Amino acid sequence: MATYVISDIHGEYDKFIALLQKIGLKDEDTLYILGDVLDRGPHPIKTLLKLMEMPNVICIVGNHELMALECLKFLSKEITEENVDRLDREMVENLANWQYNGSKPTIDEFRELSPDRRQDVIDFLGEFVIYEEVTVGTRDFLLVHAGLGNFSPEKEMEDYSLHDLIWERADYNTQYFNDKFVVTGHTPTQLIEENPNPGYIYKNNNHIAIDCGAHFPGGSLAAICLDTLEEYYVQG
Repeated sequence: MATYVISDIHGEYDKFIALLQKIGLKDEDTLYILGDVLDRGPHPIKTLLKLMEMPNVICIVGNHELMALECLKFLSKEITEENVDRLDREMVENLANWQYNGSKPTIDEFRELSPDRRQDVIDFLGEFVIYEEVTVGTRDFLLVHAGLGNFSPEKEMEDYSLHDLIWERADYNTQYFNDKFVVTGHTPTQLIEENPNPGYIYKNNNHIAIDCGAHFPGGSLAAICLDTLEEYYVQG
């Protein structure tokens, strides 16, 4: 029985399946997904449907799921004059922001689903958790999509806003906890200036950053085993 973490699949279904095969995920193992399953890559909804079939997966919400959730609820409605009238400025801005962040593959695959299956997808997205605190062996971990925005050592987890946890990038130069590792996605390790191995998992100050830019040209989808800290990669 092992515990694995993957983040920022971004519709790279083939890489995800290859990574599952590489780690040899078993039914008794646990797999955490740190958000951003959707958008950018070619098969975000196909990836999500695969996750829906896996009872040993726990999904943590990313900013792309948050953007998608309200927009998909609107897009799944029948287009009527009344619904168009309800397209207020906030929804227009949400749709535009989501489009800017790579929504097209998600929308295209979502439209191919039956109405019942669309609702299943929306319900599943609504079940994503905000963060998880887990103990594996002798190590404690905080699993969260982005980081701890507006960090203070006096803060409890409940004091952080959703924006702090899924949008604000981790500060890898700050050690948040002495006795706990913080595992995050959101920031591709290619963009961490102090990372000596861009595109590979970055560990520093009790941070473990695992978004290795699966949707980047030449990027990788990465996994880490929390039991052993062994790293796994499927490169593009």
